Amino acid sequence: MTWAVPLFDLDFGEAESRAVLDVLERKWLTMGPVTEQFEAAFASALDAPHAVAVSNGTAALHVACLALGIGPGDEVIVPSLTFVATANAVVYCGATPVFADIVSEDDWTISPAAIEEQITSRTRAIIVMHYGGALCDMAAILEVTSRHGLAVIEDCAHAPLAQLEGRAAGTFGAIGCFSFYTNKNLSTGEGGMLVTGDGELARTARLLRCHGMTSVCAERHSGAPPLYDVTRLGYNYRLDELRAALGLVQLGKLAANTRRRSELMARYREQIMRIEGARLPFAAARGRAAWHICPVLLDEGVDRQACIDALHERGIQTSVHYTPVHQFSYYRERSGARSATLPVTEAVGARELTLPLHPLLSERDVDEVAGALGEVLHVQRASPVR
Repeated sequence: MTWAVPLFDLDFGEAESRAVLDVLERKWLTMGPVTEQFEAAFASALDAPHAVAVSNGTAALHVACLALGIGPGDEVIVPSLTFVATANAVVYCGATPVFADIVSEDDWTISPAAIEEQITSRTRAIIVMHYGGALCDMAAILEVTSRHGLAVIEDCAHAPLAQLEGRAAGTFGAIGCFSFYTNKNLSTGEGGMLVTGDGELARTARLLRCHGMTSVCAERHSGAPPLYDVTRLGYNYRLDELRAALGLVQLGKLAANTRRRSELMARYREQIMRIEGARLPFAAARGRAAWHICPVLLDEGVDRQACIDALHERGIQTSVHYTPVHQFSYYRERSGARSATLPVTEAVGARELTLPLHPLLSERDVDEVAGALGEVLHVQRASPVR
């Protein structure tokens, strides 16, 4: 289907095409010098000492857990209002994800108080997720984790270049993890990055992404000794040169596109404030948000699916972010997975609706989407389900 207003669009042009062709002309496709350039540029953009490129954001989360020594018998506290990869990465390590509630119907990030309630003698780490590009209450979270001696992993899939008090998302915890999936603020189709201030964690991550090998193919191709050792169990989580080339170009656009997302969100907020039946969360977002998506909270009693269907009929693409992870069949049935009551997460998960947001959107598009939503909600109020 061709959407009049798509949920997302790619800011790709001649520069991305040229970057990929340059890699093809050099005939070195697997992880190599372009990937190293991308890592260095990404680390500089975040003022992070180390950046390690990987094949996707899920791989970044998995490597982060492994690098911190998380394994069988351990528990990791995670939000449930997130993409399932946040919890899956914990399960990959043989550990148990423990779900914690979000702060409120205005702040959809993991609650520091809920984190503390879930800590046990088996808790090893916390994974926070900067929902929608709005930062968690990192000061409160770090105070809790410091008292309990717990590591913090930041899931920054929504939050490249988000900042709080001069620090970039991803640099507060032990490791920050980023996704470059096709709909992300910085897109390479697939791809990911982890950043850290700990040189030993970075070294371990580099081993883990490449089968535990002490040298990689590009180094041997450049004249390094052909023999290598395998010092630990590793994985094939390398990023290739084509995606790294795309990443470098996209990184160059990221600051301007982040500003554009902020402008569009401000217009959405102005428009949706006038609508009865819906509101935008994060009215008091901390610091500078990255605004990956435009999430709307529908009022109780609104038929969300009817809204989705009516908007789709008008050519407006929408989505839902997210069904809470603890409500999926696998996690409901999984032995050992547990959570406290998550009333706020469940309320938001049942009423969230994601509207189109991307840097190529116009003010007119925003007005059209908000106006259509207002009309759809008005029709629902005038014709309630009986």
